[in-house]
Amino acid sequence: MTSTPSRTAGPPVVTLTMNPTIDLCWEVDRLEAIGKNRARVRSVAVGGGGINVARHVVRFAGRATAVHTAGGEVGLRLNRLLDEEGIDHLAVDIADDTREALVLFETGSRRSFHIVPPGPRLHPHEGERCLDLLERLLAGHRSYVVASGSLPAGLPDDYYAAVARRVREAGSRLVLDTSGAALPAALAAGVFLFRCNRTEAESLTGRPVSGFDDARALNERLLTTGAAEIAVTTLGALGALCSTVHGHTELHAPPLPGEPLSDAGAGDSMVAALTTRLAAGEDPVSACALGVATAAAAMLTPSTEPFDVEVARSLRSQVRTATRG
Repeated sequence: MTSTPSRTAGPPVVTLTMNPTIDLCWEVDRLEAIGKNRARVRSVAVGGGGINVARHVVRFAGRATAVHTAGGEVGLRLNRLLDEEGIDHLAVDIADDTREALVLFETGSRRSFHIVPPGPRLHPHEGERCLDLLERLLAGHRSYVVASGSLPAGLPDDYYAAVARRVREAGSRLVLDTSGAALPAALAAGVFLFRCNRTEAESLTGRPVSGFDDARALNERLLTTGAAEIAVTTLGALGALCSTVHGHTELHAPPLPGEPLSDAGAGDSMVAALTTRLAAGEDPVSACALGVATAAAAMLTPSTEPFDVEVARSLRSQVRTATRG
């Protein structure tokens, strides 16, 4: 396990990434089906839900520590890239290699193609070591913990449920942003805040979620069953619905000041802005408004490149809200 120097105080935001990646971003003028496509390296960066969130928390002047797995030569490179970027992180060594993903950006069409492998298989004891590290990091500190991204093979479907229990026992608050088989078990355990997009919402409801009324039905169910204290369902270009015991607030996305280029990373960007403001003591609706603005700003950047923080802040004033009982 590698780590940055020890701190005298726990970070207000801790992120957990069980299946990180190194994103290799290449660009071509035009993708051709025949012959060689000559590519240029656009960027090489560490990705994965929780790591992306930690990166953006810091960009919003917050403090964060990213807990993540790292395996093989790719894992060593991942740790080195995080050190070079200045992201505070703690790595749990695993036997299998960390994954690499390819992002191909076609400059002519300004389209992005994301090619993502499933990643390593973790042994149960490696997952347990991540839980133990998280528990030690939270000891004596009240933090926000963001569990984001997919679970790698080998971990049980109730792994995020175990995370939820450890976080609660530590007196901290879990923000969950995941999908697939791990989602129902985690919600059954209960989380502080759950963010889902349309696809994830539809997997929970079994029917289309096309607007605010559909999102309200889901959010009400999440609140009344104790699955979440705060439910945020994002609705693409419409915006998001933020629901608490005090009511439901529609947050309408601001008009984009440019052409949308990619939705990759919009969700992580939103969660980062939202959690940063919650950690600073802001109310959920105001925090969510910055999240909606930040997701919009992320749409203006190609591939997985980071959004412009100042653009996100400027769009915040254009997020319209409507509160329903």
